[in-house]
Amino acid sequence: MIVRSFKDIEGTDRHVKAKSGTWESKRIVLAKERVGFSLHETILYAGTETSMWYANHIEAVVCTKGEAELTDHETGKTYTVTPGTMYLLDGHERHTLRVKEDFHCICVFNPPVTGREDHDENGVYPLLTEPEEV
Repeated sequence: MIVRSFKDIEGTDRHVKAKSGTWESKRIVLAKERVGFSLHETILYAGTETSMWYANHIEAVVCTKGEAELTDHETGKTYTVTPGTMYLLDGHERHTLRVKEDFHCICVFNPPVTGREDHDENGVYPLLTEPEEV
């Protein structure tokens, strides 16, 4: 059994801040836990825009606080995401979040991330893995 809080993660290597300066993420469950998914609390900052494409992952996102506009680049459709709203990127959709007020969300990734990922020039997280245990 693992028990930890997001507060425990602050200031550790699990508290990741994007090179772009648009978001920070506390990765409470990572690939090294070997449970088949990762779990994060992420904050995207008000007034920012982040384009992403999880070519290597499926992501589910639940907004817990704030507001953002989500644009699906595949369809051109735009959604307003507020507390209690979930979106699932089950088709590896390219998307953009335009953040109206600090956007707090809980994210689940499959396959799990290692905690070392950041978006590349295409908005993609590389597919990193943990070494096999011996």
